[in-house]
Amino acid sequence: MQDLNSLRAFVTVAREGSVSRAAERLHLTQPAVSLKLKQFQAGLGLTLFQRRPKGLSLTEDGQALLPAAEKALAAVAAFDQSARALHSTLRGRLKIGTIVDPEFIRLGAFLHRLVERAPQLETELSHGMSGSVLERVRRGELDVGFYLAPPGSGPGEATAEIAHRELTHFHYHVIAPTGWGGRLAGADWTELARLPWIVTPPDSVHHRLLHEVLDPLGVTPHGVAQVDQEACMLDLVRAGVGLSLARDALAMAERQERGLVVAEGLRLPCALCFVWRRSRAAEPVIGEALAVLERVWESP
Repeated sequence: MQDLNSLRAFVTVAREGSVSRAAERLHLTQPAVSLKLKQFQAGLGLTLFQRRPKGLSLTEDGQALLPAAEKALAAVAAFDQSARALHSTLRGRLKIGTIVDPEFIRLGAFLHRLVERAPQLETELSHGMSGSVLERVRRGELDVGFYLAPPGSGPGEATAEIAHRELTHFHYHVIAPTGWGGRLAGADWTELARLPWIVTPPDSVHHRLLHEVLDPLGVTPHGVAQVDQEACMLDLVRAGVGLSLARDALAMAERQERGLVVAEGLRLPCALCFVWRRSRAAEPVIGEALAVLERVWESP
């Protein structure tokens, strides 16, 4: 089996047609290149070059072996490149906490670009309510996650441990069953609180937003049912059970397509955030997730 340096000497001399020019390309002395050629030919038991007035040319045996030698060197170069690439290839698993619906948080676009940039990175999705995602990120059960909160408030009391980035702002509206227009007309928050409500657990952003506006008034919503999924809330409102909160797009679509009532002049601002532990900000997988997320939310 021939060594790589001898193969390189053979191929370079064949391309250059001169030992001196090959020596310059290989950053070796002419005697060193000549010695490698001599050893290479002796090891094969073949004559690969013949002398010409202007240098060296390949014999028939040399011409026959040159493509294989070039292919061998290319394979070694590709191997080295692959080995170097492994040092910079991101590996491991990224556990992502998701909320609401995939389209709203642009989950598909996020995962698509993440796989493109880091094909060796495995992702694991875990769906939940906003508050539970935040708590699981804080405990280290999730690496990153989506979170909903009033604009500028971020993770609240967990700010010392949790970093966040606001991705977009929107509003929640009060929605009511078809035919409840008269009951909502001109009603303020205190009056609305007395009506039947489909309430949510404390981990839900609905719960936090609603109590932020009702607690200072000294009232609580008249809960008649508690659910933890947005789809269930909408179904119960459609069925005439009571009031709920819905995001801008959902509220307008439900009013137009199903005739649900949207309370006029009452809306609660909210921000979609991305959260991660501050102590893990320098980890490559976290940095990659943030870089991809920025690209996804740069586009309209």
